[in-house]
Amino acid sequence: MKALILAGGSGTRLWPLSRKNFPKQFLKLNGNDSLLRQTANRLLNIFSKNDLVIMTNSEYQFHVKSDLREINHILLEPESRNTAPAIAFGLKYCIEQLGCTEEEILFVFPSDHVIRPDDQFLEYVQYAAGLAKQGHLVTFGIKPDRPETGYGYIKISHPLSVNSGQKEFFLVEKFIEKPNEVTARQYLEDGTYYWNAGIFAFSIRTMKEEFKRHSPPIHTMLQMNCNEMISQFHQMPAISIDYAIMEKSDRAVMLPMNLYWNDIGSWDSLHELLSRDQDGNAVIGDVVALDTENCLIYGEKRLLSTIGLKDCLIVETDDAILIAKKGEAGKVRDIVNRLKEGKRREASEHVTTYRPWGSYTILEQGPRYKIKRVVVNPGAKLSLQTHSHRSEHWVVVKGTAKVSIGDKEIFIHENESAYVPKSTLHRLENAGKIPVEIIEVQNGEYLEEDDIERFSDEYGR
Repeated sequence: MKALILAGGSGTRLWPLSRKNFPKQFLKLNGNDSLLRQTANRLLNIFSKNDLVIMTNSEYQFHVKSDLREINHILLEPESRNTAPAIAFGLKYCIEQLGCTEEEILFVFPSDHVIRPDDQFLEYVQYAAGLAKQGHLVTFGIKPDRPETGYGYIKISHPLSVNSGQKEFFLVEKFIEKPNEVTARQYLEDGTYYWNAGIFAFSIRTMKEEFKRHSPPIHTMLQMNCNEMISQFHQMPAISIDYAIMEKSDRAVMLPMNLYWNDIGSWDSLHELLSRDQDGNAVIGDVVALDTENCLIYGEKRLLSTIGLKDCLIVETDDAILIAKKGEAGKVRDIVNRLKEGKRREASEHVTTYRPWGSYTILEQGPRYKIKRVVVNPGAKLSLQTHSHRSEHWVVVKGTAKVSIGDKEIFIHENESAYVPKSTLHRLENAGKIPVEIIEVQNGEYLEEDDIERFSDEYGR
């Protein structure tokens, strides 16, 4: 068995915490590990580390490597084309690079869901593997307990015969996008609709046959080798596996899971997941709540105080605050779209940006200047680079930095500094055992990140 973990999403429904440059799968919303790390930990109970393939993109590859250092198979999608092309690409990789036969069972898992208990979930996984060996395309469903408008649904038809004592599974009739509230209530009352958990199992042979039957353009791509598929990936149809294959196939079955599942697809979902106090409030950070009920209050650095609130969502980050009524969190995407239309940086970037060598945080900026806190991890180095429009002044506040400026190479220690003139070749490196932290003051007529010309880079950028 092999597991494809889809970790390329750039979800915005948890804005302002989740943004394009650091999306939900890398956030620590449910404990000390990221959601991606938790997903891998869950699966490593039955898959070996060499049986996990993480599918992401070039923008997120270093986040993935940082979270999953022991995983060897990280597959970069050339561009986002939805789940059907991603799964086809992963399938081809398993055949060509991992030596999988057509009888191999592949699972597809989202990287950012909360599922518990693990042992019960793994029983479903093993049972689904047996169904996949019989030629079924297996999808996983969750029985709704409320008229949820934030999830896709699966409508089932008749149950398929099983032996006594085994788990029941059903033939899939259709997949349905997120409904409005009236329709969601009808689905809840009907009893034949389940939430779509986005998890699939199938043999390579079965999926290849179904691509041939129902998605000839993707099947044509599967005849190529991996390098050819990468070069032609932009020609793939942008379509989900639900609509490309699962809904059209007469082999699709749904396995209901009777356990806790949460895709944390909105702030309402996170409120449901977190522990709550006697007033129904889920609180993270420095919060003083007075006469406040059934609220989510999430703070990062500031003291948050509330008085007389009920059924509210309050989320604070370094550069943005979201305040919404519970039940209205689905409109967060509308906020993000409006920010994008206004070309606002807050739509996609955090104040802190993570790089393969460490991170930088914007502390202050104005006309012709920007101040950053830069952290370089032990053994890491920035690219050898120049800037055409800005100079930089570095002051070390922690650790020892190895600095190359022009033809000079020096070490600067705490409370020491270095100056980098415009258009001068330079590099910052941490050759020590603890993180190096510096304050960087930029000055010039243009201070954006695209004013970098790299001459050498350890990370292939």
